[in-house]
Amino acid sequence: MRTAYWDSNDPEMHWDNPNLRWGSPSYLLEKGDEGYVDPFPSVNQTKKKTKTMKHQDYYPNRVSDQIIWLLNFAGILPSKATGLGLTTVQVNALVADCLWLAYVLQNWLESVRSFSLGCTQTSIAAQTGTGTSAVALDTFTAPALPTGVVAQLPGSLTRIFAAVQQIKAGGKSNDAINAELRIVGSAQAAPDFTLLQPVITVLVLNGHVQVKWGWQGFATYLDSCEIWVDRGDGKGFVFLTIDTTPNYTDTQPLPVAPAKWTYKAVYRQGETQVGLWSLPVGLTVGA
Repeated sequence: MRTAYWDSNDPEMHWDNPNLRWGSPSYLLEKGDEGYVDPFPSVNQTKKKTKTMKHQDYYPNRVSDQIIWLLNFAGILPSKATGLGLTTVQVNALVADCLWLAYVLQNWLESVRSFSLGCTQTSIAAQTGTGTSAVALDTFTAPALPTGVVAQLPGSLTRIFAAVQQIKAGGKSNDAINAELRIVGSAQAAPDFTLLQPVITVLVLNGHVQVKWGWQGFATYLDSCEIWVDRGDGKGFVFLTIDTTPNYTDTQPLPVAPAKWTYKAVYRQGETQVGLWSLPVGLTVGA
């Protein structure tokens, strides 16, 4: 994901682009000013690495698995509270955090993604559609909170991780309880970085090419995936993006005439490419 600064000539500058995070417009700052970020960095320009919370080895990487982990932790913890020396207030707060995050990841986030795709179709209709009625802009309505789920203050996962650390360091837990709560990570050997190779697939979804990729179980050791594209225009492969979240939507409009677009990717650790380039994968796009 990259921070976007508006430029009407940039094909990726769409409000509903899931791969962009909107920031302060670049025209408010000049080069050399504090906080200035070049909206058009060169391919080789070093990116400022954003600090993120350390990922715990017991917490899954896949969102679907995170939801399962949160619901399991919320369901098991109350029955272990006395033995772990946790108060009712502590347990209730942790359960509330878990249920809130499960709602955000499962209900709200999926709804937002569906809404975003719908907005893309509306924007296409506004630009090139036909009809006799004015275009009605989409209005997002968040799914209702399930019974018993209440919105929490920011930092739910941080609080959960802190509580897990307290449980594991408190001396009152044991292997059986840790296993039930799923707070023990499985041992994993570091990969041979020279052999790592992304596996990508491509398809057209809602009028755009989606590049599907994953961490192959090594998310702990990797930071991003660098993707290049050859649009069959004689330029060969050119840099497309550095993606930190699996699956990337290429927002380049599809051509009118049929063309073959081919994609390839390579993993990155920090600012460095690691491993092998994926096998190129192509598809025919356009009418």
